[in-house]
Amino acid sequence: MAEDNGKLRSADWFGRDDKGGFIHRSWMKRGLPDHEFDGRPVIGICNTWSELTPCNIHFRDLAEAVKRGIYEAGGLPVEFPVTSLGEPIMRPTTMLFRNLASMDVEESIRANPIDGVVLLTGCDKTTPACLMGAASVDLPTIVVPGGPMLNGKYRGEELGSGTDVWKFSEDFRAGKITREEFSQAEAGMTRSDGHCMTMGTASTMACMVEALGMTLPGGAAIPAPDSRRKVMAHMAGVRIIEMVNENLKMSDILVREAFENSIKVNAAIGGSTNFIVHLLAIAGRVGIELNLDDFDRLGSQLPLLVNLMPAGKYLMEDFYYAGGLPVIIQELKDELYMDALTVTGKSLGENTEGTVCYDRDVIAPMEKPLIEAAGLAVLRGNLCEGGSIIKPSAATPELMQHRGRAVVFETIEDYNERIDSPDLDVDENSVLVLQNVGPVGYPGMAEVGNMGLPMKLLEKGVRDIVRISDGRMSGTAYGTVVLHVAPEAAIGGNLALVRNGDMIELDVEGRRLHLDVSEEDLAKRRAEWKRPEPHDIRGYVSLYTDHVLQADKGVDFDFLVGKSSSVVTREAH
Repeated sequence: MAEDNGKLRSADWFGRDDKGGFIHRSWMKRGLPDHEFDGRPVIGICNTWSELTPCNIHFRDLAEAVKRGIYEAGGLPVEFPVTSLGEPIMRPTTMLFRNLASMDVEESIRANPIDGVVLLTGCDKTTPACLMGAASVDLPTIVVPGGPMLNGKYRGEELGSGTDVWKFSEDFRAGKITREEFSQAEAGMTRSDGHCMTMGTASTMACMVEALGMTLPGGAAIPAPDSRRKVMAHMAGVRIIEMVNENLKMSDILVREAFENSIKVNAAIGGSTNFIVHLLAIAGRVGIELNLDDFDRLGSQLPLLVNLMPAGKYLMEDFYYAGGLPVIIQELKDELYMDALTVTGKSLGENTEGTVCYDRDVIAPMEKPLIEAAGLAVLRGNLCEGGSIIKPSAATPELMQHRGRAVVFETIEDYNERIDSPDLDVDENSVLVLQNVGPVGYPGMAEVGNMGLPMKLLEKGVRDIVRISDGRMSGTAYGTVVLHVAPEAAIGGNLALVRNGDMIELDVEGRRLHLDVSEEDLAKRRAEWKRPEPHDIRGYVSLYTDHVLQADKGVDFDFLVGKSSSVVTREAH
């Protein structure tokens, strides 16, 4: 990092004429000539490539494009791996390991002779984990999103990753499609490099990064196989050298206004509910005060402008052809801080000026939105004293005001065992309640909040009922699902006290989630409540459950909030 005296951070390793300098240069000179260590910027390419992260499988090629840009601009690229989190593969949930990955990113950057950083991100948690870790070091940093897959295709229809998974799964369970048809749909859904092409969490995170000003304009929506993705990666390599020379750090960009912009953009795109826990965690790393009420206050009344699954019918490829996120930013220009600084060195307004929309069926104008008030809503009440959230654009309008009888599942295993039992006392007016799937309870706050419906309801043609949990749901999912209940059941939140037959009232307009049980009865139940046994008691899981914050605080570790700068004072040898 360029200090006040103009000295690069890497010079503390490579610019010394002593034993330490000899060691650092000698071991790096495996095929590199002397002049690569002449004081030029050293750029770390933080690569989340892994064959166990299918969404990021193309990142080796993407890294090469970044390297070409860095070399062209006169820098020295050094690629390094970090923990990669594959949403479709890892168990019990990638969210358990987001904080671990962020620690890997942070310590890898700080410990090495790096002046600037290019983050290669794609699959859901790789984006917030990399941003969290890099923010805690605060070097000049730019993000290169990996891009979405091409549209899914099956029997003449467009398939959306994730979103259609829930549909095909329910149809298969209900006997509407065969096993062969189920398998064919699998192949048609995932047919190219890239992450989910719906407005799921991965695409939401890419849009979040662009709205924050952390990537080049238009970078969120370019499909992974499109050659323009590599062009963007190349230009990011060029730009990071300029950022180092300008000493343009993450903290210069990630200011309060940037976070408010991101919240508003997320409302307009119909972004994932996971956006909240990730943005809260990133804000915590840079010292920005952000809370749940900010999301409701800033975003809940903004319109939905993007007609993408799961809230609409199109996919990210269509979004890109229509003009991508720059169009959304221009549509929201009267709501956003358009003078917010970005990685280009220019403002958000300058980056998007002159943007044209090419398909108004995909991106609606402000004066004719798809939904008038579609942002994420924050609910409070005696069932969620620390708050809970719901995504109105993915919910059934008729269920947004609802009162029903609780059907309680104490664990995910309890749910799996009983949900399809013909003896389950449930009807279309019931409220499914899933306990102990929060940050501590699962552990890791898994995407199980959009519980599949009981077989007896599916057979009747029911496709949505109210569901409540302290867990999350996939950004590709849909339904009238209340999530992120805090405090969670596993630490004694009132969600743990709900019993079968209790009446629960959901009032989204009134921002209320109420358990119709007296305080006296709740006190009695609380006295009888016993904390569940931990899922595991060793290693990282033990560290996680001891230090993880609740959903309303971003689910970061308590000891990682804030940053430690890039300074390393002690020698290696």
